[in-house]
Amino acid sequence: MAVALDVLVVGAGLSGLIAARRLQQQGLQVRVLEAQARVGGRMLSHTLADGSVVDLGGQWGGSTHYRFAALLEELGLSRYPSHYAGEGVFCWQGRRVQAPLAERFEASLLFFEPGALGLAPEALAATQALQQSFAALVDQINPQQPWLTPNAEQLDRLSVAAWAAQQSCLPLARLPLDWLCRVGGSGGFEPWESSILHLAWTQTVAPQAETPEAWLVRGGAGGVAKRLARELEVSSPGCLQLSAPVQAIAQSSETATVLAEGLSPLQAQVVIVAVPPPLRQSIRFDPPLPPAHQALLQRTAMGGMTKILARYSQPFWREQGLNGLGIGDQLWLELTADSAPPEGQPAVLASFVAGERALNLAALPAAQRRSLILRDLVAYWGRAAGKPLELVEQAWNSETWSGGAFTSFPAPGSWTSHARLAAGRDGGPGPASHGRVFWAGTEASPRWPGYFEGAIEAGERAAAAAAQQCTASHQF
Repeated sequence: MAVALDVLVVGAGLSGLIAARRLQQQGLQVRVLEAQARVGGRMLSHTLADGSVVDLGGQWGGSTHYRFAALLEELGLSRYPSHYAGEGVFCWQGRRVQAPLAERFEASLLFFEPGALGLAPEALAATQALQQSFAALVDQINPQQPWLTPNAEQLDRLSVAAWAAQQSCLPLARLPLDWLCRVGGSGGFEPWESSILHLAWTQTVAPQAETPEAWLVRGGAGGVAKRLARELEVSSPGCLQLSAPVQAIAQSSETATVLAEGLSPLQAQVVIVAVPPPLRQSIRFDPPLPPAHQALLQRTAMGGMTKILARYSQPFWREQGLNGLGIGDQLWLELTADSAPPEGQPAVLASFVAGERALNLAALPAAQRRSLILRDLVAYWGRAAGKPLELVEQAWNSETWSGGAFTSFPAPGSWTSHARLAAGRDGGPGPASHGRVFWAGTEASPRWPGYFEGAIEAGERAAAAAAQQCTASHQF
């Protein structure tokens, strides 16, 4: 016999947990089903050999991430500022330069003071000109309905690489856009895999200029998900079911029935699906999703990303007046960042392998991967970087129920066709709700998709819509 609920949430990542929490606080009967044997999704912590905790998934909060900051305060968790004191390292075409960071991202070359990088004047001028052209494009983007942007169809059919090639033939000029595609917080894709319209949209709704990597959570961001899960279970024991992949969601005029592996059928007034968009395809919907929505999912992929954490006995880079920020054209690592708290322990450098490189690296034997990673770390930070106490890898594309990181991205042409046709009437860029099914997950947020802030906003929006639907259902 089916169990009757007010709301059933599919996915116990941050967005699903937030939606369940908000609904539970309103007195509604909620159940959360999670396919994995753990909560958190892409919010995942790991305990190192010395007992300290690091984040294998997302770790940063930003200066305008007000929801995330408020949540930490509610949960009694503290944060600390990212370490940017001192100079960073910029590697380009065999040259390693220590340089100060610019005061504003808009005036920088990937965070660095452009004039301090020792670059050829003509190459620097071309790079700054291309950045200005891109900034002008970002200013024209319609954030809620990108397909209404001037010349949207042309921009959406043009890959980032093709658009950049029209502006300049110099590799340095194209570096900032390539970096935003692969390593920027809304990235994980190659510049030929998505459109310039999409990249410009990401910088409209989740701009690097608003310092989204301004602070970190003491004890690891993964602790947030664990606390939310405990809170839900204390309020309603048994409301969180792990290792229960949802297989089907069928709707009638009065209710929705959910089938999950290993469980009896569950009935709810409303279902919130809080998983990455590509994973919606693993669920059988009855009635089926609209054709445009299905077509959009078929043209949406998860970013390619491997995160690497290297722990050292001490933050030797700080002792040299360096801040741990490394950016450049190394074969594998395009970004390194200091992840240590102010006291310097654990002394951890986080780094990222993105796009196709992440998939190529994951296919290599462990010993070879380690050798290649250490070679790049040494290129950025010197010999001391080649002797970590621990080296931890997290290949997100091997995670069955995440599929990749940081977020998803559409193929060229998808914004102005399938996304436009699938869009809802609530003013947001994502697909419309599907009867009694509402969408959450960071990708469903109109602001800061790909970040914790976006996951929270999407969860809150879905919870509000679900509560309204439940109220309407209870009136009949």
